[in-house]
Formats: sequence, structure tokens, C-alpha cells
Amino acid sequence: MKIGIIGGAGYTGGELLRILIHHPEAEIVYVNSKSQAGKPVYNTHTDLLGDTDLRFSDDLHTNVDVIFLCSGHGESKKFLAANPEFKSVKIVDLSTDYRDQSEGFVYGLAELQRDKIRQANHIANPGCFATSIELALLPLAQAGLIHDDVHVSAVTGSTGAGQSLSPTGHFSWRSNNISIYKAFTHQHLTEIGMVISSFNGANPTVNFIPYRGTFTRGIMANVYTKFSGTLAEAKELYKNYYQSHPFTHVSDVAVDVKQVVNTNKCLISLEVQDGNLLITSIIDNLTKGASGQAVQNMNLMFGLDEKTGLGLKSVGM
Repeated sequence: MKIGIIGGAGYTGGELLRILIHHPEAEIVYVNSKSQAGKPVYNTHTDLLGDTDLRFSDDLHTNVDVIFLCSGHGESKKFLAANPEFKSVKIVDLSTDYRDQSEGFVYGLAELQRDKIRQANHIANPGCFATSIELALLPLAQAGLIHDDVHVSAVTGSTGAGQSLSPTGHFSWRSNNISIYKAFTHQHLTEIGMVISSFNGANPTVNFIPYRGTFTRGIMANVYTKFSGTLAEAKELYKNYYQSHPFTHVSDVAVDVKQVVNTNKCLISLEVQDGNLLITSIIDNLTKGASGQAVQNMNLMFGLDEKTGLGLKSVGM
């Protein structure tokens, strides 16, 4: 598969490069970057020194099988409006622009609609918080067991804020600190609502409190809602739902973020207490929450095993 990457200098572009240069069925034809054109990719993504001699370019041509749009939110629509010829190739968009499934884009959560992704030409990659929270809720939603408000407390690493400098992203502010942002108003609530309401018209209120963590990458989402069953019944429900999905696993013990960093996994643990089901869902925001999931979607679009190129090792310690 011949691949073009648009906006390759950012965090998601770098993570995509790390995966694709080792993907057995992928050939990166160009990595477009307005700011870095002509420079070696490893000048920006310094860990890639020795792995690739690719250079950023200002190339924009459709002699590829698929393009990944890795620019900022709002930029994908601008890009496709200015370059409509790219609509003739397969697209995986990592921004928020088409997550409402407009203009023929399919929402790229394989655990929700793998078969639709296989038939799609244009994919809207889910958001990182949305991925973690949706995977926590899908089995309950499919079973029609969400009858009450859903409460979410979730923390993300600093890479979730992107590379641009900001007062709340600066190391000296974020280190040894924790803070809430966009309480009850986070942009990912729109797609979470879209996904959950697709099951029997469920429309719960999702009370979402996001936190900025002091670590670099990873998300832990703690999600709870009313549940009348037992822990054994909850585990059976979740394990049955995810048994055919290779990246989402239900743990019988508590999970922690280091288990998923640098992988395309989502790990889930469950607890029932006083009529509430607590679902802990952990992912790496840059892989399963962004670039790894994008490659998973590409694999499905081209008829490959969705695990191809994604046998990634966690940091472990």
C-alpha cells in the first residue's frame, strides 16, 4: 500500500511514522509538512534516526492508495476543499472534522462497526478520550443496560494536548500538578453520544470530568453507572462482547496505564459495588487513541488482518 501522510510533524504524525515504517505491507511515499519541508524526518522525530531516511516534503499528489490526515482540527475540511482530487483515494482522518460521519465518512471504531470500515473509503478516526470511554460502555449499550446517567472521571497524558506551546502544557506548570479542564463540555462528548445512542436509541447523560495528568502518554477512564447484575454477569457480558476483537481485553484484576503505553490495546477491569458498575478503561492516547487505531482501520479497509504491523510492546516498567 502506497501511503501519503499530511501533517507529519506533529505527535500523531510521528507515531504513525513509527508504526508504518515497520508495517510489512506499507510503503510511505511522502510525508507532507509545510513547516519542515526538505528536512529529514528524524530531525523532528529524533528517535527515528537510523530507522528511516525519509524527508518531509511539500508533495501533494494522489498517486497513493491511502492518505492520513494528521493536521489540526478544522484543517482536514480545509485540505479536502482545496484539494478535492484526494477524495478519489482512501482517507483516514485523525481530526474531529468528520466524526459526525458526514460526507461519506465512516466512524472508525472497529469494536463498533468493523464490517462498515472494511467497505469504507473514508474513515473518521475516533478521538482518544472517546475511544476509551466508548469501549468502556459498548457492551452495556448493546445489551440495553444503560438506564441511568453515566459518570466519567478520566486523566490523559500531556501528549493529548498536542505540540503547540500553551500555559497548561508547559513542563514547569504541569509537572507535580493535576487539573480539570472542559468539565461537562469536552468535545468528545458529541461522538460518545452518537455511538451510545446508536444502540436502541439510548440517550444517557454522560457527566465527563477530564483531568490533565503529569505523565506523557496514556489515558485512564473510570466510568460508572447503575447496574443490577453481579460482577460475574458483568465480566461475562464484557468478555463475550470483546472475544472477537484482538485489541480489547477484560482483566480479572485492576489495570494500570503502563500496561498499554506504546500498544494498540485497550484493557478493561470491572467492579460492582452497591448497585453501580465501575468500568476502568485504559489506552495509549497516541496509539489506540490515534495513530495505532488509524493503522488498524487502514488494515481493515485493505482486507488485511487488523493486527498487521501493530504487534507493539508496552513499556512494562
